[in-house]
Amino acid sequence: MGLLASSSHFIRYSVEGDPPADFWNVAADCIASHSFRDIDDTYEELSIGWVAVDNMFDAEFAGASFAVGDYLVLGLRVDERKVAPAMLKKFCMKEEERIKKERQLPRLSRGQKTELKENVRLALMKKTLPVAKVYDLAWNLAEGSLLFFSTNDKAQEILENFFKETFGLTLIRQIPFNIAGKLLDDARDDSLAALQPDIFI
Repeated sequence: MGLLASSSHFIRYSVEGDPPADFWNVAADCIASHSFRDIDDTYEELSIGWVAVDNMFDAEFAGASFAVGDYLVLGLRVDERKVAPAMLKKFCMKEEERIKKERQLPRLSRGQKTELKENVRLALMKKTLPVAKVYDLAWNLAEGSLLFFSTNDKAQEILENFFKETFGLTLIRQIPFNIAGKLLDDARDDSLAALQPDIFI
């Protein structure tokens, strides 16, 4: 469930660093150079890129559709090919038996097994379609905050790395302690630092 869903889950980030003065033009170039590239007709295992929040197949962003008032809104699309371990094991065993019978060998060497496994993995990869996932984000440029509409740890790690690669800015996860520190004045901020965890039973 993303930005346009009737209900959603999200994590809050602060964006560390100053965007350039000519932000929207720079952002358009950055997004274009990191837009999603389809791998359906290739044998690549992974593709990560930006798409429009309302259409996972739109990586052109006609009319700068990512610009909404003071917000930059994007979808982070991740397409990944995976071969299930159980399937890989099955076909490796099948191919191993075929080779042993064909060459009349009692067993294969470690090197032969390693080569066989890689060949089987590549053959299965060519038959596997990539699975697509899209995660939405809304970057409030005025406040320097960003909402990412996923609580999946792997998705968050991908976002943090890809956002840095795209915009040259760092995302910092905002836990309640950090948010409280920004809301309190200096005098009360000292008392916040002195707080200790407790167990309520």
